[in-house]
Amino acid sequence: MAGLTDNDKEQLVEQILLEKYNNYYRLAYSYVHNEADAGDIVQNGAYKAILHSDSLKQKAYAATWIYRIMLNEIFRFLKSNPGVKEVFTPPEEMTGKAAGKEDIYQDVDLMRALDALPQEVRTVIVLRYFEDLTLEQIANVQEENVNTVKSRLYRGLKKMRLELSC
Repeated sequence: MAGLTDNDKEQLVEQILLEKYNNYYRLAYSYVHNEADAGDIVQNGAYKAILHSDSLKQKAYAATWIYRIMLNEIFRFLKSNPGVKEVFTPPEEMTGKAAGKEDIYQDVDLMRALDALPQEVRTVIVLRYFEDLTLEQIANVQEENVNTVKSRLYRGLKKMRLELSC
């Protein structure tokens, strides 16, 4: 980034991490359904983001760069703990911190429909509708073409409609 020192990049990353901590936590929680694991994932992701902040290339993409780091941490955790996805936490057991964004994560049927989706499709839906990222930002996070993201979103929504109508 032209004009920004490594220290400036680190401060930018720290600022974004503080501003969006709840978003990253909700994202992790939506995959692992466990507060402690979600907190660990976010802490590991934050550590890696700060540690590698000097590799940040464009200030405008800092937030999506951090989302990518968080998703990598989530997928790394799921890969090393394959039984985690089978655990579902009912909404009444979620704390306010885990429930977060206006009860959207508390809809049991919605969470089960999301859990039924393949990981790459689920990620697109979560980032688009739960975290309010644009399709372009999601494409940047996933390092995919925007048309691929649109296709995954369409297929995922179609499958979720079928799942929810049953």
